[in-house]
Amino acid sequence: MMETNRLYLRDYSEGDFDFLKSLLSDPEVVRYIGHGTVKTEDEMKAFFRWIQHTYVQHADFGLKVVCLKENDEPIGHAGLVPQTIEGVNELEVGYWIGRRYWRNGYASEIAEELKRYGFENLNRQRLNSLIQPENEGSVKVAKKIGMKLDKKIKLKGKDVHVYAVEQG
Repeated sequence: MMETNRLYLRDYSEGDFDFLKSLLSDPEVVRYIGHGTVKTEDEMKAFFRWIQHTYVQHADFGLKVVCLKENDEPIGHAGLVPQTIEGVNELEVGYWIGRRYWRNGYASEIAEELKRYGFENLNRQRLNSLIQPENEGSVKVAKKIGMKLDKKIKLKGKDVHVYAVEQG
């Protein structure tokens, strides 16, 4: 299990659907995710199944629930997410924090741990984050953990900036 001083990650379980739904139905949380709109119930269920499928690929991959150590409360999700970018298989440091927990440094804290884990435990040489250019909060997190703008791409019709960091 990955953990920091204040947080830990755990796999999503069936009982976490309502928590995921709370993230996916908040317009501010999903503003810079995909097309920036809240998901329908069917889309939420499909996304939940996709998350659980990534665990089958590799136990360390996929979005995991971010919980506060002090009370086990779920506050968001984050993880190392397999992505294909311009035909290349990459591993993304992904992070979403529920709105009421913004501006507490949680995203930076868990992103730094994911970066460390990816380099030290998974022997990855490169990690990235896919960020829509208007998402200033996520850009700050990426820069804080040492990522730099690598390239600009189109992903499902949206402008996306690829931030990357290499080991060493």
